[in-house]
Amino acid sequence: MLQIEQAHLLLALFMAYTGWRNLREREPWRGAFWLILAALFGSGGAVLRAAQAGQLLPAQVAGAAVIALALIAPRLGHRRPVEQSTPAQRQASAQRLGHRLLLPALLIPLVTVVVALGGDRLHWHGARLFAPAQMTLTGLALACLLALFAASAVTGNAPSRGLAEGRRLLDTMGWAALLPVLLAALGQVFTRSGVGDAIAQLTTDWLPAGSAMACLLAYALGMVLFTVIMGNAFAAFPVMTAGIGLPLLVQRYGANPAVLGALGMLCGYCGTLLTPMAANFNLVPAALLELRSPYGVIRAQVWTALLLLAFNLGLMALLVFR
Repeated sequence: MLQIEQAHLLLALFMAYTGWRNLREREPWRGAFWLILAALFGSGGAVLRAAQAGQLLPAQVAGAAVIALALIAPRLGHRRPVEQSTPAQRQASAQRLGHRLLLPALLIPLVTVVVALGGDRLHWHGARLFAPAQMTLTGLALACLLALFAASAVTGNAPSRGLAEGRRLLDTMGWAALLPVLLAALGQVFTRSGVGDAIAQLTTDWLPAGSAMACLLAYALGMVLFTVIMGNAFAAFPVMTAGIGLPLLVQRYGANPAVLGALGMLCGYCGTLLTPMAANFNLVPAALLELRSPYGVIRAQVWTALLLLAFNLGLMALLVFR
């Protein structure tokens, strides 16, 4: 059975490769950062099992490793991407390959959706091929692996070239590549610390009694606001859903949870377009493109974010309570 832990192991191997290459290039801090992170990804399942068995030492060691990552991160600095080819070579390659270049990228969402929707019907020697609770993430990992080999077939390069380019991109992004994971964990911290309950109480006290639409608007705008604060809709989602989505909209007013969750995440993504906290989306591209303003990407996205938010609010009003 394919499980998310195997995908984490692949990520660990890739980050270990990145760290090893950095050590060979006399980049000790960068190498140490990726090697420590590789150890964390590779041992995550074992740490969780040990914690469930009452053994706290592995989790404590993992916590110390996370602190070490935070101490090393400021030493990474900005690294200019090392180009493997000239602009003329890339232009000639793009003209030769044409739209076939899009095929590997399109494989990722296609395979992910196929596995997420139909993975429970795929079996191997009578056993499920994908773990039921992890089909979407496992499908995404499988899709990325297939896309690597598809890109190799389309371009005529060895898969090792894809690993080298992936490593170059990871080094260019640096610690910002971890922001989605860290901010999603922050959402869980907020939820477990009772922020969702506090939001539910504030919503009940201040919104008009019996107004489902006012509650829906508070949920949608709250997704935007918390995404702006946290930098990631995945971090905002558990807080807003635990505070407003489930207790008020679903249980009190009978909202469709699937529609509410999907459109709520889309509202959160509108907040992603507006915040520098989403550094890997909004600040790293500005640095790579050497824009005069680090907030140039955000400025270019403001009207898109507001129009999408208005559209999503209309969809929620039409579909959530049907």
